[in-house]
Amino acid sequence: MGKRFARKVGLLGMVVGLLMATVTASAAASPSLEAMVGQMLMIGFRGTTFEAKSPLGEAITEGNLGGVVLYGRDVALNKPMRNIRSAAQLQALTADLQDHARIPLFIAVDEEGGQVSRLAPRFGFPETVTAATWGRRNDPAWTRRGARAIGQRLRNLGCTINLAPVVDLNTNPDNPAIGKLERSFGANPDTVTRQAAAFIHGLHDAGILACIKHFPGHGSAYNDSHLGLTDISTTWSPKELEPYKRLVDRGLADAVMTAHVFHAGLDPKVPATLSAEIIPDILRREIGYEGVVISDDLQMGAIRQSFSLRQTVRRCLEADVDIFLFGNNLEYEPFVWRRVQRIVRDLVDQNIVSRSRIERSYERIQRLKERMDLFQGRS
Repeated sequence: MGKRFARKVGLLGMVVGLLMATVTASAAASPSLEAMVGQMLMIGFRGTTFEAKSPLGEAITEGNLGGVVLYGRDVALNKPMRNIRSAAQLQALTADLQDHARIPLFIAVDEEGGQVSRLAPRFGFPETVTAATWGRRNDPAWTRRGARAIGQRLRNLGCTINLAPVVDLNTNPDNPAIGKLERSFGANPDTVTRQAAAFIHGLHDAGILACIKHFPGHGSAYNDSHLGLTDISTTWSPKELEPYKRLVDRGLADAVMTAHVFHAGLDPKVPATLSAEIIPDILRREIGYEGVVISDDLQMGAIRQSFSLRQTVRRCLEADVDIFLFGNNLEYEPFVWRRVQRIVRDLVDQNIVSRSRIERSYERIQRLKERMDLFQGRS
């Protein structure tokens, strides 16, 4: 698995250079619109093995899919197994995925530690502690060692990016999505930043990219955006931006994941993920973040209960989101990638969205994949 993947990612730097050169060339010499949109998609799938003649196989080979996300449990089917059965099985799966991709995939997993751990003991993996445990001890060296162990495990399994750490402030311990699951390092921005930085360094030590989440802050909420609208208008505080500012300033934000939270004072119309004000104005301009923005799962209740897929795609583009995540775990739509490509094609053909907007996200994604290539080249 390692040699096959190394050969593929070893070519990525050259591929990225060639792709970047095409940006200033004519549209005819550039990647097709559909190929660029494919790189903007990260999707979940069912199965513990890869089949070339499957919806996922078509997404990778025909749709130029940019990434996949792995889950331990199938929520929609209420089954205890989805993509992970054992270490050997997962190594084979990720190797097959990469072997069929034109451009190396982001293979993502939520491996935060504690209750949010896809590599669970029932699959033969060791137990991990929660972010709250790391935060209470507040020993960056210990956190870094723990995150390095997680990163090494992910690296050995063929994963490339961890959708962690959570940098939400635990301002509401009763928050069902954050506080009650001990996903936050704490309520103090200094502690959260210190611990998150140590966690990211640990992942980097192992050659794994990190994704901080959930922007602009989910810690004060009283409900779960998986289930429906999550309004933080009266509970959110600007101090929840501090970890993002500090981690971005230190160059530790490989990627940033958005939150499907609604704040009437920041944008009175839509949740943060879809906001042309919150992400461009606060994250991009005020904080100065220029990297990849990943949406939280766009099939969560806070989005799909109020917006059609076309509305979601258009608003994500207007919000400067780079990677659209469809977990296919809350509801299952294996060909959603094809629908998104068609929607974007129509938006561009109608001059609602410019081709240059798609190229901007494509470039950011390829730059991050070039960093992934450098990580993999360490060994």
